[in-house]
Amino acid sequence: MRKALKRGSILPGFGITMGFTLTYLGLIVIIPLSMLFLRSASMGWADIWHTIATPRALAAFKLSFGASFAAASINAVFGLIVAWVLVRYAFPGKALVDALVDLPFALPTAVAGISLTAVYSANGWIGKYLALAGIKVAYAPLGIIVALTFIGLPFIVRTLQPVIREIDPEVEEVAASLGARRWQTFLRVILPGILPALLTGFAMAFARALGEYGSVIFISGNMPMRTEIAPLLIMTKLEEYDYAGATAIAAAMLVLSFFLLLCINFLQWFSRRHQVS
Repeated sequence: MRKALKRGSILPGFGITMGFTLTYLGLIVIIPLSMLFLRSASMGWADIWHTIATPRALAAFKLSFGASFAAASINAVFGLIVAWVLVRYAFPGKALVDALVDLPFALPTAVAGISLTAVYSANGWIGKYLALAGIKVAYAPLGIIVALTFIGLPFIVRTLQPVIREIDPEVEEVAASLGARRWQTFLRVILPGILPALLTGFAMAFARALGEYGSVIFISGNMPMRTEIAPLLIMTKLEEYDYAGATAIAAAMLVLSFFLLLCINFLQWFSRRHQVS
């Protein structure tokens, strides 16, 4: 039996593959991030705190995390609807709509930023009508949320689609035959099954939005204390040859991002455990 398992294995044994895994992660992830912390630690804790606790840095952190969370939350709602439509309904042009979902993956971020700015500026196709209602999108925090929503949508849709396919439509019919309303069927039958995948997509969209730079700098206006995101502040520090300050802000972003993603992963684990039990 043991020899049969060895003959059926495609990849090398556990020891070799684990060694390759740790080496690859060490070279690509662990060592670069460790150097980031080591470089920032050379400043001393007092200087690090002075750098990341300035009003400008705090405003950039607040905007980056707040806009990323808002964009990921919007995508969690509307991305679920898009994934549901693409899986459950057949309509003309479905293949084209499904392909358009992946467009933010392939589109350069600078192109996305220029396009969104042209559309949502005060004289743009959509922005001029929003301006009449007193809504300013381009060169405002709302524009940052729009850009981050644009680049984060595919993560939600592509994560949910396989899970929705596994849900038998007959389950909904059974719930309806038992007297459940539509919102009850969704909350008690559909949502528990897709919640872990939804949280996974939310985490991926949130993480992607935190690191977004190219599309945001065009539509935000880059005004300090108002529309300046943390990645832009890091680039500004680098242009000023303040490498220690840039690494300090980057390390703070890394710690905060890791903590928030850890909380999201804990919620995902808890939902899966609750679903199994």
